Amino acid sequence: MYLLGYDIGSSSVKAALLDADSGICVATATSPAQEMPMQAPQAGWAEQDPERWWQEVQHATHLLQKQQPFDGHTVAGIGIAYQMHGLVCVDKDQQVLRPSIIWCDSRAVNIGNKAFAQLGHEYCLEHLLNSPGNFTASKLHWVQENEPKLYERIHKIMLPGDFIAMRLTGEACTTVSGLSEGIFWDFAGNGIAQSLLDYYKIDRSLLSNIVPTFGLQGKLTEAAAKLLGLAPGIPVTYRAGDQPNNAFSLNVLQPGEAATTAGTSGVVYAVHDQIAYDEQSRVNTFVHVNNTETDIRNGVLMCLNGTGILNSWLRSMTGNLPYNEMNILAGKAPVGADGLRIYPFGNGAERILANVDSGASVKNLQFNIHHKEHLLRAAQEGIVFALRYGVDIMTQMQMNIQRVRAGHANMFLSPLFRQVFANTLNVVIELYNTDGAQGAARAAGVGAGCYSLEDAFKGMECIATVEPDAGQAQYQEIYAEWLQGMQ
Repeated sequence: MYLLGYDIGSSSVKAALLDADSGICVATATSPAQEMPMQAPQAGWAEQDPERWWQEVQHATHLLQKQQPFDGHTVAGIGIAYQMHGLVCVDKDQQVLRPSIIWCDSRAVNIGNKAFAQLGHEYCLEHLLNSPGNFTASKLHWVQENEPKLYERIHKIMLPGDFIAMRLTGEACTTVSGLSEGIFWDFAGNGIAQSLLDYYKIDRSLLSNIVPTFGLQGKLTEAAAKLLGLAPGIPVTYRAGDQPNNAFSLNVLQPGEAATTAGTSGVVYAVHDQIAYDEQSRVNTFVHVNNTETDIRNGVLMCLNGTGILNSWLRSMTGNLPYNEMNILAGKAPVGADGLRIYPFGNGAERILANVDSGASVKNLQFNIHHKEHLLRAAQEGIVFALRYGVDIMTQMQMNIQRVRAGHANMFLSPLFRQVFANTLNVVIELYNTDGAQGAARAAGVGAGCYSLEDAFKGMECIATVEPDAGQAQYQEIYAEWLQGMQ
């Protein structure tokens, strides 16, 4: 039997086919080959067409079948991971009404800030564990205020993963974890955040029915099966946002464990067994995938928007070098890049900066000293320093992170980035041969009853461990200097 996982990103859709018995990934595919575009009708906006995601799911599935021909009847379950915080609006015929307002769109910042003030900081932090901020609920209110005729046609709103699940099964549903990432969940009341809905004048009927994170969420329709080349009736048995799913993918399920990514965004996501929040809502708390009524498992997330886009921008500025060559070149510059400092805040409002859109900056540039390799190294160091800044906030919430797990992908392919991360955060990094799509496939196995949570990770291996080295003290000094440059 096989398990099928999808990871719906803003850059691409990844698919993975797992052999359920061995836990080994037998095929992976990414579509499209180049990054999917984001539309920015105005500064600070970011939109994508949800139907494009669905097209790439189909193409990625066909690519899988070319790599590893398999009978659709042998698929025990489908799992979905997806870019968080996006807003998809559909009508009663399940047709998309407007482009999705995606995770890095900043248009609703002021709406969320106003709600934070008027609902009251105490209420928001004690019940939502976050400011309404720039999350899905605030984005929906923006549509309500600015596109009222379109708003009246909305039958259901959903997250990107909910939309793909609907295209697979024909059913509109969501999860508690998903509701929490949209700031629709009341942690204190253990239910829908009705006070927030009332404040925004959002009808509760726009929210989809709740299904378990692990378990039957619908079955593949004949129409979807035909498009995918699969068999109708395959159960969809898991969905989660990309960061909770990445944590699951790395077997990060218990308090004190943490996962990190440095792809489109830079994230550190740690599991907490307390209902905790940052007073300024600079890091965010969501329901983790294995949370239960008796065992609290929340995920505390710090996110840096300007990660992949900084790397991509530098690539275009340096003659479109392959990323591995950029990593090699960055390693040729000295520690600290001869004083060059980069502040990677150029992709919209940053939560860790209290929703300020400060823009990126380069400091201490000397034309007769700094060259291409300095710029590339300063960028990698700057991303790590921004991640450390977010982790410092998590530490203030009484979280103790000493060991971090990551997939061997994206910026963690860079030996320089890995060592700077270990030294600056003073942590041990464990690198695994997994990714979000493989994690979604494993989780689908849990939801389909193929695995328990305890035995879902067979076939996954730790391929490298990175510990702080003799450069740790030097990086503590450089980070302190970088912090001063933020003031």
